[in-house]
Amino acid sequence: MSANAKPVQLDEVSKAIIEQLQADGRRSYAEIGKAVGLSEAAVRQRVQKLTDSGVMQVVAVTDPMQLGFYRQAMIGIRVTGDTTTVAEKLGRIPAVDYVVLTAGSFDILAEVVCENDEDLIDLLNTEIRGIPGVQSTETFVYLKLQKQFYNWGTR
Repeated sequence: MSANAKPVQLDEVSKAIIEQLQADGRRSYAEIGKAVGLSEAAVRQRVQKLTDSGVMQVVAVTDPMQLGFYRQAMIGIRVTGDTTTVAEKLGRIPAVDYVVLTAGSFDILAEVVCENDEDLIDLLNTEIRGIPGVQSTETFVYLKLQKQFYNWGTR
């Protein structure tokens, strides 16, 4: 959403449905309906509307380390030229799971998930630094994930 786009206004029932799904994304529509005071069909319609509009996604979040991806990092990237073009190319790299244009000392931040340090070095040298317009990178290796929550959406 752009900075000038009008935010979606959610009523209290839609917020409550989102909170139910944030607590347990597998919760049934019937259970959610009991908690928020709607029928199962009404909850199903609301969830469909929230997902179709892009306000909400229901996804499975994995623990990369348990899947053999032992190196995560945030990469600060300085760009010459069009940052959007570089960001689009970064977004096509499978190891990159997050790309954001920023203001400050970096033009772009990209989060990556790799199997190990060798894969991270290869990703930096052959893929990221090989993108035309990438001037420099600074890598922030994750030592420990202290907090990762996705429940800010309804406060």
